[in-house]
This record gives sequence, structure tokens and C-alpha cells, in this order.
Amino acid sequence: MKSRFRATRKSNHHGGKVVSEDHRWGIILAGGDGTRLRSLTRIISGDERPKQFCPILGDESLLERTLKRVEMGIHRNNILLSVTRTHERFYDYLFDKFDRSRFVDQPANLGTAPAILYSLLRIAGVDPDASVTFFPSDHYLSDDGIFMKQVETAFEGVERQPGMIALLGITPGSAETEYGWIEPYTQADDGIRGPLMRVKRFWEKPGKSRAAELLNKGSLWNSFVMTGKVSSFLGLIGRSVPSLYRDFIRVSGMMGTPQESDAIDYVYERLTPANFSHRVLEVSTRNLLTLAVKDVEWSDLGEPGRVLSTIENSGIKTEWSLKKGNLAFKIA
Repeated sequence: MKSRFRATRKSNHHGGKVVSEDHRWGIILAGGDGTRLRSLTRIISGDERPKQFCPILGDESLLERTLKRVEMGIHRNNILLSVTRTHERFYDYLFDKFDRSRFVDQPANLGTAPAILYSLLRIAGVDPDASVTFFPSDHYLSDDGIFMKQVETAFEGVERQPGMIALLGITPGSAETEYGWIEPYTQADDGIRGPLMRVKRFWEKPGKSRAAELLNKGSLWNSFVMTGKVSSFLGLIGRSVPSLYRDFIRVSGMMGTPQESDAIDYVYERLTPANFSHRVLEVSTRNLLTLAVKDVEWSDLGEPGRVLSTIENSGIKTEWSLKKGNLAFKIA
């Protein structure tokens, strides 16, 4: 079966070189179970749906908001949605307005590493020269347009530096202890000029004193939005989790054929959960760059208290949030 993927015909000029945007893709990660936010999403939706399918910030689900954001910089024909098959009843309404071939249906949620690798191989089969940005589907951003311009900068950066992955780091507003942090090398340390900096190391949910130190030295919150050539991502995964890579490569020839679903079922039956940040990024810093995202308020909507504070600070008005005085008790 021939793939129905199509890319737009558009190009920009960078330093005299024409850079085609045919090969720029976006993958929205929407396969998580959202268990930490279930007490709140149950109140909002009245069922057990994961947070990405819930209208937390207004009338649209977080997934729909993410899709609109991504479409500001990447054509819809070049966007895939990584989902989990058991959640289909919560996203099947999108089949009417989003081509079914754009859904990368995992048989189960086994962490971000399998989800990312499966999505990459779907693209690699039709566009080996592709560059791709991964977007989590549970973020709040105060200005989608400004954010997507900085995604454009990341695309340009990795296209000039093949083999590198660029992570979008959020300029922090506080010494947050519940986020992951990226500590970059300074330009004086590594001699790189331009907006992208080399990554020195990661800090996952540091204590108060460490978070204050990271804030003072110019470290960034890790948004998990990341950009790179498909070949670069595949190379990192192959080196860091070779067994996972081999399991998927064995069935990669079936991508885009009627046998794909059965082949992926076979792979997932034998997998153990794997986290992309821990298993791939943290051991691959020599191949990582980071870009400091500025002029945008950002929040990872990972737990109820953070959702409530984001709504309060942003001034968003929703029917359920008007009752948040009672919610604080119900979700505690």
C-alpha cells in the first residue's frame, strides 16, 4: 500500500541556500495515560479520559490546541499524531477532519521511547531526509505564534548542523523543583555562536538549592519539544537502546502496508516500558543543543495544582474553573 503522506511545496532562502520545507515534519505525542491529572479530568469530562483529550483550557481539548499550534509552522499533511489504541474512543471524532493515516496507533502505552521510534520509522519510510519536531500535547503556552517562530529557528539550526538534536528550553521564571532542567554550556565554554548552545547535562526535579543554582547560572526548563533530522534521532536511539531499535527495525519494511498493525502488535507484546529522556537524551549530550525560548509563558499541565495556577495566572475562563474553589478540595 502506497503511503498517502504528502508534503507542501514551499522553500525559504537562508544565506543564499534554498532550504525546502517539504521535509519538515511535526509529531504530536498524545499516547500518555494522564494518571496524575485523572482526579481533575474526571471532574471536567465525567469519564476516565487522559488529559490530552480533555478541554482543560477552554472548549477545545489539549490535543486540538496543540494541533492548531503546530499547524502554524508545519503543514497538516506533514503532522503525525502518536496515540494509544485503547484511547481511540476519545480521539475517533478527529478522523472526520484529520486523515486516518496520520495517526500512529500504538497497541499500548509503553513510554516515550517506543512512541518516538515508531513515529520516526513511519516518516523515514516516506521521507528519509526529513527533519522533525516532537510536541507534547499537554502544554500551556501564552503565545503560540512566538513559540512556533522559535521552532523554526530550531529547524534551521539542525539543518545547518546535521547529526545534532535541538531541545527547546524554556527561560525559567522561578527555581521550579517539579520540572526537568537543561544545563547548557555557555558560549564562552564551547565557542558556538548563535542561538543554539551545547547541552552540558540534565537535572530531573532538583531540590530547592540546586534549582536556585540552576536558575542563577542560566539553565532552562526542559519542555521536551525537540527538533532534529530523522536520521539523527534514529542514530541516537540505535546507540543508546540498541535492543529497542533492533525490535522495530525488523518490522520497518512493513510500515505503510496492510501488515503494519500486526507487526507492531508483535513488537509491543515483547517490549518493556522505556523513557526517552532517561534512556536516550541523558546519555547523548554530546549530540544535543538547546535553544532558550523567550517571551512565552509556559507550563507543563502534569498535575492538578499546576493546572489551577496556570488558569489563575493566565486569566483563562472556563466553566469548570469558575468552580475551582470547590475543586481544590475535591482533587486534593
